[in-house]
Amino acid sequence: MIEPNLSEFSTILIFIIGALAFVIVGFAVARLIRPNKPNFEKLTTYESGEDTVGNAWGRFNIRFYVIAIIFLLFEVEIIYLFPWAVIFGDKELIEGTDWAWAWFAIAEMFIFIFLLALGLVYAWRKGFLDWVKPAAVSNTFESKIPSEAYKHLRE
Repeated sequence: MIEPNLSEFSTILIFIIGALAFVIVGFAVARLIRPNKPNFEKLTTYESGEDTVGNAWGRFNIRFYVIAIIFLLFEVEIIYLFPWAVIFGDKELIEGTDWAWAWFAIAEMFIFIFLLALGLVYAWRKGFLDWVKPAAVSNTFESKIPSEAYKHLRE
Protein backbone atom coordinates (compact mmCIF):
# COMPACT_ATOMS: atom_id res chain seq x y z
CA MET A 1 0.00 0.00 0.00
CA ILE A 2 1.36 3.42 -0.98
CA GLU A 3 0.98 6.21 1.55
CA PRO A 4 0.74 9.80 0.34
CA ASN A 5 3.69 12.09 1.09
CA LEU A 6 1.58 15.15 1.86
CA SER A 7 1.80 16.82 5.21
CA GLU A 8 -1.13 18.72 6.69
CA PHE A 9 0.34 22.00 5.49
CA SER A 10 0.65 20.69 1.94
CA THR A 11 -3.01 19.74 1.98
CA ILE A 12 -3.96 23.23 3.12
CA LEU A 13 -1.72 24.75 0.43
CA ILE A 14 -3.45 22.63 -2.23
CA PHE A 15 -6.85 23.89 -1.03
CA ILE A 16 -5.65 27.52 -1.10
CA ILE A 17 -4.27 27.11 -4.62
CA GLY A 18 -7.51 25.43 -5.71
CA ALA A 19 -9.59 28.26 -4.22
CA LEU A 20 -7.47 30.91 -5.97
CA ALA A 21 -7.68 29.02 -9.27
CA PHE A 22 -11.47 28.74 -8.88
CA VAL A 23 -11.81 32.51 -8.34
CA ILE A 24 -9.44 33.44 -11.17
CA VAL A 25 -11.11 31.06 -13.64
CA GLY A 26 -14.55 32.34 -12.56
CA PHE A 27 -13.57 35.96 -13.17
CA ALA A 28 -11.96 35.10 -16.52
CA VAL A 29 -15.02 33.22 -17.77
CA ALA A 30 -17.33 36.02 -16.58
CA ARG A 31 -15.20 38.59 -18.42
CA LEU A 32 -15.36 36.56 -21.63
CA ILE A 33 -19.13 35.98 -21.70
CA ARG A 34 -20.53 39.21 -20.23
CA PRO A 35 -21.69 42.04 -22.51
CA ASN A 36 -19.51 45.13 -22.42
CA LYS A 37 -21.62 48.18 -23.32
CA PRO A 38 -20.59 51.08 -21.08
CA ASN A 39 -22.61 54.28 -21.22
CA PHE A 40 -22.91 57.44 -19.12
CA GLU A 41 -25.55 56.02 -16.78
CA LYS A 42 -23.55 52.89 -16.03
CA LEU A 43 -20.39 54.85 -15.29
CA THR A 44 -21.97 57.34 -12.86
CA THR A 45 -21.65 57.00 -9.12
CA TYR A 46 -24.55 55.09 -7.59
CA GLU A 47 -25.51 55.68 -3.97
CA SER A 48 -28.67 53.85 -2.87
CA GLY A 49 -30.65 54.97 -5.87
CA GLU A 50 -29.93 58.65 -5.29
CA ASP A 51 -27.78 61.01 -7.30
CA THR A 52 -24.70 62.03 -5.39
CA VAL A 53 -24.58 65.56 -4.06
CA GLY A 54 -21.43 67.37 -3.08
CA ASN A 55 -17.97 66.11 -2.36
CA ALA A 56 -17.25 62.61 -1.06
CA TRP A 57 -15.08 64.12 1.68
CA GLY A 58 -18.07 65.69 3.42
CA ARG A 59 -18.28 65.81 7.19
CA PHE A 60 -20.42 63.35 9.10
CA ASN A 61 -21.74 63.51 12.60
CA ILE A 62 -19.33 61.84 15.04
CA ARG A 63 -22.20 59.70 16.36
CA PHE A 64 -22.02 57.56 13.21
CA TYR A 65 -18.45 56.59 14.07
CA VAL A 66 -19.12 56.05 17.77
CA ILE A 67 -22.07 53.76 17.06
CA ALA A 68 -20.00 51.85 14.49
CA ILE A 69 -17.13 51.37 16.94
CA ILE A 70 -19.46 50.20 19.72
CA PHE A 71 -21.10 47.78 17.28
CA LEU A 72 -17.72 46.39 16.23
CA LEU A 73 -16.61 45.99 19.83
CA PHE A 74 -19.66 43.94 20.73
CA GLU A 75 -19.40 41.89 17.55
CA VAL A 76 -15.80 41.01 18.33
CA GLU A 77 -16.71 40.10 21.90
CA ILE A 78 -19.36 37.68 20.64
CA ILE A 79 -16.56 35.84 18.84
CA TYR A 80 -15.04 35.08 22.25
CA LEU A 81 -18.33 33.75 23.61
CA PHE A 82 -18.89 31.23 20.83
CA PRO A 83 -15.90 28.88 21.44
CA TRP A 84 -16.61 28.96 25.17
CA ALA A 85 -20.21 27.91 24.55
CA VAL A 86 -19.12 25.14 22.17
CA ILE A 87 -16.73 23.70 24.76
CA PHE A 88 -19.39 23.75 27.48
CA GLY A 89 -21.90 22.22 25.08
CA ASP A 90 -19.69 19.14 24.58
CA LYS A 91 -20.95 16.63 27.17
CA GLU A 92 -18.06 14.20 26.69
CA LEU A 93 -15.49 16.89 27.45
CA ILE A 94 -17.37 18.19 30.49
CA GLU A 95 -17.91 14.74 32.05
CA GLY A 96 -14.19 14.05 32.42
CA THR A 97 -13.35 17.54 33.64
CA ASP A 98 -12.45 18.69 37.11
CA TRP A 99 -15.41 20.74 38.39
CA ALA A 100 -13.12 23.36 39.92
CA TRP A 101 -11.93 24.20 36.42
CA ALA A 102 -15.51 24.29 35.13
CA TRP A 103 -16.64 26.69 37.88
CA PHE A 104 -13.61 28.88 37.23
CA ALA A 105 -14.46 29.06 33.50
CA ILE A 106 -18.10 29.88 34.25
CA ALA A 107 -17.10 32.62 36.72
CA GLU A 108 -14.60 33.99 34.22
CA MET A 109 -17.27 34.20 31.50
CA PHE A 110 -19.73 35.93 33.82
CA ILE A 111 -17.04 38.50 34.68
CA PHE A 112 -16.42 38.97 30.94
CA ILE A 113 -20.13 39.48 30.25
CA PHE A 114 -20.39 41.82 33.23
CA LEU A 115 -17.56 43.98 31.84
CA LEU A 116 -19.33 44.07 28.46
CA ALA A 117 -22.56 45.16 30.14
CA LEU A 118 -20.64 47.76 32.14
CA GLY A 119 -19.21 49.16 28.91
CA LEU A 120 -22.68 49.32 27.40
CA VAL A 121 -24.06 51.10 30.46
CA TYR A 122 -21.13 53.57 30.31
CA ALA A 123 -21.81 54.34 26.63
CA TRP A 124 -25.50 54.70 27.38
CA ARG A 125 -24.97 57.01 30.38
CA LYS A 126 -22.53 59.22 28.46
CA GLY A 127 -25.19 59.66 25.78
CA PHE A 128 -23.28 57.94 22.98
CA LEU A 129 -26.34 55.87 22.11
CA ASP A 130 -28.76 58.81 22.04
CA TRP A 131 -29.69 59.94 18.61
CA VAL A 132 -30.56 63.56 17.89
CA LYS A 133 -33.96 63.76 16.28
CA PRO A 134 -34.07 66.11 13.30
CA ALA A 135 -36.16 69.23 13.66
CA ALA A 136 -39.38 69.29 11.67
CA VAL A 137 -39.14 71.55 8.64
CA SER A 138 -42.25 72.77 6.88
CA ASN A 139 -42.47 72.25 3.16
CA THR A 140 -42.12 75.60 1.39
CA PHE A 141 -41.57 74.18 -2.09
CA GLU A 142 -43.72 75.68 -4.80
CA SER A 143 -43.87 73.95 -8.16
CA LYS A 144 -43.29 76.20 -11.14
CA ILE A 145 -44.42 73.53 -13.59
CA PRO A 146 -47.81 74.29 -15.14
CA SER A 147 -50.53 71.69 -14.68
CA GLU A 148 -50.88 71.39 -18.50
CA ALA A 149 -47.54 69.55 -18.52
CA TYR A 150 -49.17 66.65 -16.69
CA LYS A 151 -52.08 66.19 -19.17
CA HIS A 152 -50.37 63.32 -20.99
CA LEU A 153 -50.06 61.38 -17.72
CA ARG A 154 -53.83 61.40 -17.11
CA GLU A 155 -54.68 60.00 -20.53
